[in-house]
Amino acid sequence: MEFTALTFDQIALAAMACIALREAMIVFLPDEIAGPGGWLIDTGEEEV
Repeated sequence: MEFTALTFDQIALAAMACIALREAMIVFLPDEIAGPGGWLIDTGEEEV
């Protein structure tokens, strides 16, 4: 079994991709899924 080394650039790119995907989900998914009180991404308390 051969292991390849991970570079800092690969780790940084993966982190930035995760952050970008999270932000896109918050913008494009409905609030019940990704918003205040959402089940996938909870961005804060629900407004009353």
